[in-house]
Amino acid sequence: MENHEIIDLAIIGGGPAGLSAALYAQRALLDSVLIEKEAIGGQTILTSEIDNYPGVPHIDGFTLSDLMRTQAEELGAKIVADRVIGLEHDSGSGIFTITADAATYHARTVIVAGGATPRHAGFNNEDTYSGHGVSYCATCDGMFYRGKRVFVIGGGNSACEEALFLTRFASQVTVIVRKDHLRAQAVVAKELEENSKVEVRYLTSVVGVEGNTLLTGITFRNNETGESWTEHYDEGSFGVFVFVGRDPETSLVSELAELDAQGYAITDDRMATRTPGLFCAGDMRVKPLRQIITAAADGAIAATSAASFLGQPIEG
Repeated sequence: MENHEIIDLAIIGGGPAGLSAALYAQRALLDSVLIEKEAIGGQTILTSEIDNYPGVPHIDGFTLSDLMRTQAEELGAKIVADRVIGLEHDSGSGIFTITADAATYHARTVIVAGGATPRHAGFNNEDTYSGHGVSYCATCDGMFYRGKRVFVIGGGNSACEEALFLTRFASQVTVIVRKDHLRAQAVVAKELEENSKVEVRYLTSVVGVEGNTLLTGITFRNNETGESWTEHYDEGSFGVFVFVGRDPETSLVSELAELDAQGYAITDDRMATRTPGLFCAGDMRVKPLRQIITAAADGAIAATSAASFLGQPIEG
């Protein structure tokens, strides 16, 4: 369906960044729409327990996302379920064309909040126990493993840094590296190897995990000999953290924004890209910390930046 009406703002992505942008767009009295291809909340809804979002402790990701959505909709935000497949910008008129499966939108400004998806390691039952013993965020879930054992998969900078962070909580951190060396910077690798709480197993891969509600066992393979073995533990006494990279959802802006070597969108501190009127927010952009609270902050900044770009007054 072609809609020739030109709106003020189109927000692509319904995670914390997009929902925050929708809320602030309503506060700025912008004619806007939020388009989300899947479930509102994005990766957040997969988190079973969140303890680090200020003001709402002990909440699950689905409930927090629903609260954000309700708050935005009560202010008048329009949210539609659709998959955006194309984004074009007319440099002459400055108008963006957003092509989705069910409709086409035209907007003066656009916020893309596509997020970033953690890469999976590919071991057996990884998806089954995601959020129930398998995690992709040490900052989010590390505290739930206080006094417990954790296994960290990965040998790069992120894996080593997250493993060091996990030593604050876990009784032991075992880093599983499929090669015979760490790929992290020398200073990070040295700090990891010298930490008394850390064991590094080289030439090792995780084949799979097993359990009931929570994990009870983990199977390894020696990549040199091919030998496999399973280690069993009390249910819920250990966890697996996977840090093998993330894939940012930046395909829509690849021709309109600068991307870094890992594919993340480069913005200024107002979330603006090199294309006038195009803003990126949340985990898809270059930033030092990817958390729900930083995504929400990005969305707020992006929406107020869009309002300023349009010359709209910002409500305090």
